Amino acid sequence: MPVPTTRSGALPGPEPAAGPKEPGGNSGGGRRPWPVPSGPPDAGLLTLLLAAGLWFHALPRIGFREMGDYGLLDRLPATYHLSLLVLTAGFVLSLRRAGTAPWWPAAHCAALLFALKAPPAMLYDAVRYPWASKHDAVVDTLLANGELRPGAELSGNMSAYDQWPGFFTLNSGLVRAFGVESAAAYANWAPVVLGLLMMPVLVLIYRTFCQDWRLVWTAVWVFQLANWVGQDYFAPQGLAYLLHLTVVAVVLRHFVRPGSAGRLRDRTTLDPTAACVPPPTGTRQRAVCVVVLAPLIAAVNATHQLTPVMLCICLFALTLTRRYRNHGLLAVTVLLMLAWDLTMGRPLFVETLSTLKESIGELTQNSRAGYAGQLTGPGPELAGTAGVLMVLAVAALAGAALVLRRRLVRSALPLLLVSAAPVPLFAVNDYGGEMLFRVYLFGLPGAAFFAAAALVPAAGTRSGRAKALRRKAAAVALPAVLLVLQAGFLPSYYGKERMYYTPPEETALVTRTLDNAPDGSLILSTSGSFPRALHRYDRLEHWFFAEQELPENGRMLEDPARYLADGIPPDTRTYVVLTRTQDVYTAGEGLLPAGGFETLRTKLSASPLFWTVESHSYGVVLEYRPAARGSTPR
Repeated sequence: MPVPTTRSGALPGPEPAAGPKEPGGNSGGGRRPWPVPSGPPDAGLLTLLLAAGLWFHALPRIGFREMGDYGLLDRLPATYHLSLLVLTAGFVLSLRRAGTAPWWPAAHCAALLFALKAPPAMLYDAVRYPWASKHDAVVDTLLANGELRPGAELSGNMSAYDQWPGFFTLNSGLVRAFGVESAAAYANWAPVVLGLLMMPVLVLIYRTFCQDWRLVWTAVWVFQLANWVGQDYFAPQGLAYLLHLTVVAVVLRHFVRPGSAGRLRDRTTLDPTAACVPPPTGTRQRAVCVVVLAPLIAAVNATHQLTPVMLCICLFALTLTRRYRNHGLLAVTVLLMLAWDLTMGRPLFVETLSTLKESIGELTQNSRAGYAGQLTGPGPELAGTAGVLMVLAVAALAGAALVLRRRLVRSALPLLLVSAAPVPLFAVNDYGGEMLFRVYLFGLPGAAFFAAAALVPAAGTRSGRAKALRRKAAAVALPAVLLVLQAGFLPSYYGKERMYYTPPEETALVTRTLDNAPDGSLILSTSGSFPRALHRYDRLEHWFFAEQELPENGRMLEDPARYLADGIPPDTRTYVVLTRTQDVYTAGEGLLPAGGFETLRTKLSASPLFWTVESHSYGVVLEYRPAARGSTPR
């Protein structure tokens, strides 16, 4: 017997799962199951196979070695974009059967993650993000020495990694388990692996507040498209973020106080797609859960310095609701954070406290992006604009849901509070120019959920002209908005790709130079954003002399040789390393004016204070020799 379909052709609701009988004898609030539309059982498989074929056809045609001003954007062939279009169409079609076959939208979400973020992992012959190589350097140091030194003063801002070693300890074990030479062998796969591990955590969070599989998987899809900030690369933040969301998911599912749900257990007062409040837990059960979560919270503290702060703020926000007023868990989380900060992380913790008086209340300064906060060049400027538009789009969609789906918002209020909780950190610190991205990242899970709620209409049986029009509008708006978000993701994520890809020759030049530098040597460079910049960081000193405000760099460019010579300690073996990646980074981030890097390279190479060790089109290495003023540079 065929399954009935809706006449309008709009996205229908799923068949609600059988729930407990409400007072009065009605199961699930007395609502009749919404009919589930039929469809070809292999439609999801066909779209996945077609998208995969187009994607693999496009992969070898991505010209990543010849990137121009727009990064990877104008190097992506038409078949790549077509594969994403087919994948989106298949996902929208799979939502029609999400209530009975949720694995099809799940498979499309996993395919989207792979299609968006796997190209660098499969194509690049170098670690994506030059600054990711410093994390590889920490793993190498840990493997070589068998220990880290949290109390040592290390240049290049490397002390923090020795004070929060969880991520590096884990990867040291993985390097040995996999039998690879270093973590660089798999570093580019971090966004894909972390994204796949995060999907079930997100589903668990969303299913806590919603029983509609269409909305749940749409929220996961929106999260992946809106997660363009690049904090899921090979870094402690990505792992700590996954652990953070896992703790939040467990709290939302297993820390409901008895008698706190009130009317939220009455389905007649809930949104048709809202899930009932999870069963309450007693004091003893919550205490057991705290004991179970304590190692996970400790792992967050051992991995990253900012994420424990975010976790404490989110748990505090949950205590503002009767449902999750658990002061014991919050106290344990705060104590674990302070215990780590006052022992292993004490040097950086004390230093941060001393700078807070200068940053508290400076909203404009704390919300800046990067060192200079002024992107230059077509690709970086487009990436910056696209990122801002993406934030506004997700915020607008979430805001629309707050108006259109008020009953769902009332039952999902804890998720809204968790998403808004990190915003006040703008008033505290700039976190090296990255607070803007971190606040957005930690608020994204909830924002994606409410954005999806604005796109997916509520299931129900009430008929009416207005409701039919709303369903028809949603049937058009959903794929249209998903395509718009997809179009915004690509420039936001790949528009600055020239900064992120490094030719192997440049990497070899830097490695060779740092390997030959005697212990205690000083390495000068415009910034730390180049490959292997912090190789042997425990044996060398570093000075990134252009990581400062633009006016000071302008004065430096007037006489760079004298500027650097005045800052070099006496009797210190010093090398200047200038590479193509530094050129692209300092120009794109606005650290140096147009042509400033070439001016710097030319003046230093011509100065009698610096002797040319190596010179190539992709980089130059100079040695500081103040006694050889009359000699001719080689």
